[in-house]
Amino acid sequence: MIDASVARRYARALLSLGLEEGRHERFGEELEQAAAALGASAEARDLVQNPGYTTAQRQGAIDTLASNLKLSPMVVNFLRLLVDRQRLVALPAIARSYRELVDAQVGRVRAVVTSAAPLSKDEADRVRDAIANATQRSIVLETRTDANIVGGLVAQVGKTVWDGSLKTQLEKLRDELKQSPL
Repeated sequence: MIDASVARRYARALLSLGLEEGRHERFGEELEQAAAALGASAEARDLVQNPGYTTAQRQGAIDTLASNLKLSPMVVNFLRLLVDRQRLVALPAIARSYRELVDAQVGRVRAVVTSAAPLSKDEADRVRDAIANATQRSIVLETRTDANIVGGLVAQVGKTVWDGSLKTQLEKLRDELKQSPL
């Protein structure tokens, strides 16, 4: 497993080049596409993880990947560097670090909102706006559903969690009733 600081170092290097060219958002998209493509196929995962493959075989896979995904030359060179340094297995961690760095650079925050039932587009927009007002940042919202929360919402923004679920409120009420004298 690659150290997070190593993944962050590679991500920072690519980000500095992306910022110079003004293509930092595009590079992030391409990194995520490449990581997803390599993780989607059992053969590709084996190629990345199995030390029995040669550098030339891995470089060939990068060429095929670059052709299929129409990756920019800078990202292709970056992937080739990862192959040369035997760090291709770290691509998912590097892509995550890169996304976090780009988000910080442009003042964007990712939020995950969980509800008991799927949110409509209007509801999701209102939740996004409320979180944006609370954080004073641009929000990229991911919605999830979990029937176990019964009702309400649970929003996670970074390490902060706002739990407005009915399940949590009922648990708090139950604990208060247990603690109160009869």
